[in-house]
Amino acid sequence: MSRSLPVLVLSLLLIAAAMASLALGDANLPLPEVLRALFHRGDTLASTIVWDIRLPRTLTGLAVGAGLGASGVVMQSFFRNPLASPGLLGVSAGGALGSIAGAFLATGAVMLLARRGASPEHLLLSGVALNALFGAGTSFLLCLTAGQFHVSGQILFWLMGGLENRTWEHVAMAFPGVILGCALLLPLGRDLNLLSLGEAGAQSLGVNVGRLRWQLVILSTVLTALATAVGGVVGFVGLVVPHLLRLIFGPDHRKLLLLSMLGGAALVLLCDLPTRYLSSGLRLGVVTSMVGGPFLLWLLRRQPC
Repeated sequence: MSRSLPVLVLSLLLIAAAMASLALGDANLPLPEVLRALFHRGDTLASTIVWDIRLPRTLTGLAVGAGLGASGVVMQSFFRNPLASPGLLGVSAGGALGSIAGAFLATGAVMLLARRGASPEHLLLSGVALNALFGAGTSFLLCLTAGQFHVSGQILFWLMGGLENRTWEHVAMAFPGVILGCALLLPLGRDLNLLSLGEAGAQSLGVNVGRLRWQLVILSTVLTALATAVGGVVGFVGLVVPHLLRLIFGPDHRKLLLLSMLGGAALVLLCDLPTRYLSSGLRLGVVTSMVGGPFLLWLLRRQPC
């Protein structure tokens, strides 16, 4: 299969998902009206809906999906485990507890471990500990705010994820960082291929394994932190998308990274569409879990532990 064909297919899927994200909602807009509003911004109602409400939500969803997709590829390659996900090192749990501050606190802890040369096994155990620690903190806050529905509602938002009420501030917070992080990851595809042979094999072929591990852990945790900081905990995207694309298009990380970025962004935007019509009872994280849960069960049946 031509290397450009999967990229073209997923790019078209992402464009279609983005157009649907701009067109659908409480007030559905015809596609021609969406395109006019995009390219000729004015004072019309359609222009206000597109530019002030839906475009920030769409761009935030793009950043969340692309960051989680790329991070999922890295985690699965780094730990050589198809069940690895972006939240494995505790960053998502940190974001659920303290939004931006919590996500980057967890990132800082992972960076400290990576700089000290922790092995993948030690990083994995540290992630388990961080997940447990931040999860306990979140549960404690929920207990303290049981009667304060506004506060507990905000905590539940981060636990279940969502793109409601996203603004240009959220776009500025996440979009440039995710683009930069993804751009820094793409040249590492060849080294990821060699790392899949084992650390000794990659070292013998000229890969600086220590530096590569540090780069992968830092970029992955930063991407996950940015995605969680603006979208809350959105589960299964970083697990389902990379693994499914690996099954379909093969394990070459030189293309798998880009494909997972495109696929992750498209999946988040598509899963966000149902929440616009059932916003009081359906969250983005719930939809992605409904998609990812059956996939995980199928994966476990296909590849039992």
